[in-house]
Amino acid sequence: MVNNTSSLLSSSSSDLPNTTTKLTDPMTTTHHHHQRNSGLTSLRSSATWFFISILILYVIYSSKLLLNRSHSDCSLPSSSSSSKQNLEPRLQLEIHPNSTIQNPDLNTGGPNSTSPPPPRGPPPLFPQRPQFFDTELKHIVFGVAASSNLWENRKEYIKLWCKPGEVRGVVWLDKKVRTPRSEGLPEIRISGDTSKLPYTNRQGQRSALRISRVVSETLRLGMKDVRWFVMGDDDTVFMVDNVVRVLSKYDHTQFYYVGSSSESHVQNIFFSYAMAFGGGGFAISYPLAKELAKMQDRCIQRYPGLYGSDDRMQACMAELGVPLTREQGFHQYDVYGNLLGLLGAHPVTPLVSLHHLDVVDPIFPKMTRVDALQRLFDSAKRDSASIIQQSICYDKKRDWSISVSWGYVVQIIRGVISPRELEMPTRTFLNWYKRADYTAYAFNTRPVTRHPCQKPFVYYLNSQTYDEKRRQIVGFYSRHRDRYPYCRWRTESPEKLDTIVVLKRPDTLRWQKSPRRDCCRVLPSGKRKSTMYIWVGKCREGEISEL
Repeated sequence: MVNNTSSLLSSSSSDLPNTTTKLTDPMTTTHHHHQRNSGLTSLRSSATWFFISILILYVIYSSKLLLNRSHSDCSLPSSSSSSKQNLEPRLQLEIHPNSTIQNPDLNTGGPNSTSPPPPRGPPPLFPQRPQFFDTELKHIVFGVAASSNLWENRKEYIKLWCKPGEVRGVVWLDKKVRTPRSEGLPEIRISGDTSKLPYTNRQGQRSALRISRVVSETLRLGMKDVRWFVMGDDDTVFMVDNVVRVLSKYDHTQFYYVGSSSESHVQNIFFSYAMAFGGGGFAISYPLAKELAKMQDRCIQRYPGLYGSDDRMQACMAELGVPLTREQGFHQYDVYGNLLGLLGAHPVTPLVSLHHLDVVDPIFPKMTRVDALQRLFDSAKRDSASIIQQSICYDKKRDWSISVSWGYVVQIIRGVISPRELEMPTRTFLNWYKRADYTAYAFNTRPVTRHPCQKPFVYYLNSQTYDEKRRQIVGFYSRHRDRYPYCRWRTESPEKLDTIVVLKRPDTLRWQKSPRRDCCRVLPSGKRKSTMYIWVGKCREGEISEL
């Protein structure tokens, strides 16, 4: 039994290795399976990182290539590479087809050739033009449309600004008039015959036909070295220095039609907002005048029903495809009455012209129209760029608002009024259509105040001198004697001031900068309580018209 048992044990023990071997085979298989999975995972991660690295390198290479291309497109510097060398002559030939400059690769003259070296790159495709051109007064010819019936009165306006020897101008009349040569007037000519041109407007006059041809007839005189033609009426005065400043902004070799609309919204609607009103004056560049002269008579025949000369001119401009370039300094002044509100709050732009001088009141009270304009022109001789330019400041001790229209008027108002209101013209004038209200103006206005304490105290320019030592203009403004209603405010009244002295340095280059109002400051007046001193000039850094 024991032997059998031992034999069984021995037999069973002899079978153990085989059993063990059979039990360990699955474990070994599992271990190899894990090894395979870890190998595949590491292989996948390596492939992923490989592709990510390739993608990053591709992005870096592409961005670098794009930067190089944009850099080469903008500057096109000289390089030894054959592709850039081949590109340069092509660009040069495309941009300058008549140029004699040759590329070294195309030069057949050999190393001893005397041809100039090639440029590093072609000139810019869009060259920057200067902002201001060298236009002078001698480059401008004025054509004045005049009437023989009104000649005796209106020739005095022409004498104010169109002085022979200084201004090139031609006056075009409907028939001959007697004028002494010593009277100081420009050349006088008779307009051409327009009897064959149709005119059917029952409300207008046929004289519109000959007036519309003033520019073309002036062109045919064959004057030399002309860049611009400026047209105006015989009741228009021009600040010729400011005409030069405005036209110097434009390229006279291009087509330009420069002017402004009417102050009356109704007038602009009736005629056109795209039209330069001829009374306020307009300018036409020489190349455009040449094109106009070729087609104007044919153009006029197509518009027999138009009213005036300036709408016929605009119709021809429309056929030529030339729009109106607006300059606010050309003033048609389709208004009646007192211009104080308009001239006392002039827009920030050079004063170029004034029109309808027979209709409005004299700009200085108690003077004739011509004498009043002469005073304004005398003031403009000191600083024509700044004439009638508004400045706004405050006397904080006395709670006064002060508006200075340099070379013309100073207004003092009790209380504090914002610059936004002060730069808005006061309606001291009436609309061209007398039945129209304030909504019929083509710009913002404000009513004349009814408050007894806020009626402005007005000081008109009396005289000017120039202080050579301090290099400044000294202007004396005298109070306009007027009735002022009783005011209950405790604020000090400006009626104690008889004279305002305005100090200013000339600023002839102000319009070559960005437009901005001058600043003004109230200066100490010492013991002179009847005199106020005000400084006007370029604003200091951080200086504003603060309430």
